[in-house]
Amino acid sequence: MKSLTGRLRGVKAWPLALILCSPLADAQTQSADLPPAPTPNIVKFPGGVVVEQGTPGAMPLSLDDAIARGEKRNLQMLLAVQNERMVRGQVLTAENSLLPSLTAKGAIEAQQINLAAEGFKGSSLAEFPLPPGFIFNEIVEVNTASAQMSLNQQLFNVPAYYLYRSAQQASKAANFTTLNQEDAVVLSVGTQYLLALADASQITNAQALEKADEVAYEQAKASHEAGVGTNLDELRARVQLQTQQQALINDENAFAKDKIALNRLIGLPVDQEIKLTDAAPYGEFAQLPLDDAKKLAYERRKDLLSLQAQLEVAVKARKAVRAERLPVLSFDGYYGVLGEIGSLYHGVFTATGKVSVPVFEEAQLRGEREVADAQMIGLRQQIGSLRVTIEQQIRSAMLDVQSSNDLVKVAKSNVDLATQELQDATDRFSAGVDDNLPVVQAQATLAAAQSTLVNTLYQYNQSKLQLARNTGVVESQYKVYLGR
Repeated sequence: MKSLTGRLRGVKAWPLALILCSPLADAQTQSADLPPAPTPNIVKFPGGVVVEQGTPGAMPLSLDDAIARGEKRNLQMLLAVQNERMVRGQVLTAENSLLPSLTAKGAIEAQQINLAAEGFKGSSLAEFPLPPGFIFNEIVEVNTASAQMSLNQQLFNVPAYYLYRSAQQASKAANFTTLNQEDAVVLSVGTQYLLALADASQITNAQALEKADEVAYEQAKASHEAGVGTNLDELRARVQLQTQQQALINDENAFAKDKIALNRLIGLPVDQEIKLTDAAPYGEFAQLPLDDAKKLAYERRKDLLSLQAQLEVAVKARKAVRAERLPVLSFDGYYGVLGEIGSLYHGVFTATGKVSVPVFEEAQLRGEREVADAQMIGLRQQIGSLRVTIEQQIRSAMLDVQSSNDLVKVAKSNVDLATQELQDATDRFSAGVDDNLPVVQAQATLAAAQSTLVNTLYQYNQSKLQLARNTGVVESQYKVYLGR
């Protein structure tokens, strides 16, 4: 397609293939009881590149703040915006081929001419009656000045018109690509924030269990020293405490790494400390019927809309190919004045009308038509396949939402039961009815139940975000889907 646009008569080369192959709220909320966020340290580099440096202290960061920052500072988002800007510039270039080109030019020229070298000599003037004392200078100097206005206009160029219409559709496709990238950023940032919240919950659970294990260890140690307990009870309690300490270290490490990943997604320096101000949300979500969700996705999915716009690009380019057989009518001319400096000036002009018709380019024209047809067919196949993929994605996301919601309910029940079991085992051990083995086992069961609850709650929220992404509304309705 690029070769097509480069050879259309009277049209400047315009890389349409770049368009066809292009990749697909500033308000921040802050809790009133939190300290104000540190002022960001911005460093500007040549070329308009802005880099934010880390600031002392922890920066409060809510989910809405993270998504808003990601939409502005995520690298992929910034590249998509620049790609759209580049396409808009190419649209202006294509439009210019349909507009008249008017240029003004002025010149001052100094010439020294050797008339003898051109064949004009004094002896050749002997037969002419010249006044007495006339001297013929074989070397003369001429200083002239000129000013002119030039006009160039395509009067009839159908391929250029269709390429301009194609460029307009390409601009629309680039805009949908940017919006699609924005949805992807919202999903990525939201998922990473929820993952960090899950890590924070795991740390809280691990710290609570570590304190409980420490109490159990001290109790077992005291019983052993008092002679009413065994060394085995003390060893079990100590192993359980150290195991829980290891789990806490792993959870803190995972939390720190996930915050670094979140910083990268939203354009913050990796050394910037952040404080998550939101809690993991939980709310029942009433799903749309499948047919309504599919209809919504077909209307709102930016990747589908981008492909449809790219198809319009190919259709208009195909029309430009067919129109190459038509004649191209253009006008070219100028008007100005020319004269010797200090003497008289006189008007000069030229006007040229030109008609060009392809005579023997059949193979070239047929080849370009084949390329355009192949692009159209390929895009139609992609659109059909994407519509099927959208339905598959929606069905899968709905199943994930339903199953993860059920898992959350079961996990909550398991935590309640494990808590009661631990309480009963602790009471029996304190009363001297049993050793601390059931306590250790109950603690492990509670830790597993709490970890499962945290993971299933994360999966539930993540699946709802994915469903919003699959229906094309994640950027505008992620709060509704998360129940916030």
